[in-house]
Amino acid sequence: MENMVAKESWKSYLSEFSLWNGDFFITFNIVDIDTVRDEITVAVSKEGKLSVCTYDLKSDGSERLFFEYGAFFERIAVDDFEIIGED
Repeated sequence: MENMVAKESWKSYLSEFSLWNGDFFITFNIVDIDTVRDEITVAVSKEGKLSVCTYDLKSDGSERLFFEYGAFFERIAVDDFEIIGED
């Protein structure tokens, strides 16, 4: 897991992912991926408020990295993030 993220982490910096929770969008931007601690730090924009939060980075059986967000532990995969503005 460490090598896969380390090689791709520079591409992930400030990548964006939007999650529709049924009422509004929650936007996540990757700030840092720490492969030593298995943590991901993201800037979370929710209802006009911005927070910087750190979550445990997990892997499912296929080495797809994700973190869990919210009361229902919504899985958000790192490879679902997109680099905004790159053509």
